[in-house]
Amino acid sequence: MVLQVLQELLVFLVKATLAWLWAIVQFFLPTFLIGKDVKGQTVLVTGAGGAIGSLLCKRFAGLGCNLVLWDIDSALNEKTAVECRSLGADVTTFVVDLTDKESIYNTADKVEREVGRIDILVNNAGIVTGKKVMEAPDKLMELTVKVNTMAHFWMAKAFLNQMIRRNKGHLVTIASSAGLLGVAGLADYCASKFATVGFEESLRLELHRRPDNEIKTTCVMPYHVKTPMFTGCESKFPLLMDGLEAEYTADKIIDAILRNQEVVCMPKQIYILSALKTMMPTTVSRLLNDFAGVTDFMDSFVGKKKKN
Repeated sequence: MVLQVLQELLVFLVKATLAWLWAIVQFFLPTFLIGKDVKGQTVLVTGAGGAIGSLLCKRFAGLGCNLVLWDIDSALNEKTAVECRSLGADVTTFVVDLTDKESIYNTADKVEREVGRIDILVNNAGIVTGKKVMEAPDKLMELTVKVNTMAHFWMAKAFLNQMIRRNKGHLVTIASSAGLLGVAGLADYCASKFATVGFEESLRLELHRRPDNEIKTTCVMPYHVKTPMFTGCESKFPLLMDGLEAEYTADKIIDAILRNQEVVCMPKQIYILSALKTMMPTTVSRLLNDFAGVTDFMDSFVGKKKKN
């Protein structure tokens, strides 16, 4: 038994060392050298009419991809479609209610009949209430979980089977740094993103267990992005860590997909903060939150005005 443990430990150490070295090499290599070619592939983006969704669609169009756009707002969805078609992309749009499991499944069947296979699935749609626990209406909290978490479950179940049959595909989860670090005034949002991050990690491990698995996954956890979704929120110390520009965020997401990067935090300070959280006493963590402005980050939240 002892000999077996030593043998397995040696194998692990060798593999881990090689993995570390390859990760370091990849970090310094430009995307055009190691990035995959997605030209001609079909990409499905949820929340395609939103700020980040629209930017991602246009970048995929520029890479020569065919696009399937999902959004509950038909006008915004069509606006993105027009912009992508002007870039030469073949675009198909669907109006989908991501809070409705049957709507997801039925539309997924329709996509398979009318468009065909999906090569890259980008679960991008998300909402935020921006209210403290006792101030948030129950229906809004339920809506947050349905869109930000449950929809990821149903989207994966709707499209993963076809990827498994071909042993090829890429599942992209747009989560949030709020899925790693709690924020006052974002309890339901953080809960939904923590769940999404956990779901993506578990699914990634399930796929890893498949023999010769070639299905890729990417989980993106950005700090707050300067879009209408978080209007009013500002960083206390922008020189240390400011909100992300939407264009920059979209570029980094595309870069991660092309490089088959599994986990992406933006900015890189999120990696450090997440690690520190697990090592420091909760009293110190609260002091750090107070110092960094996390405690009152949502106090100036306005958000975007939504249609009924």
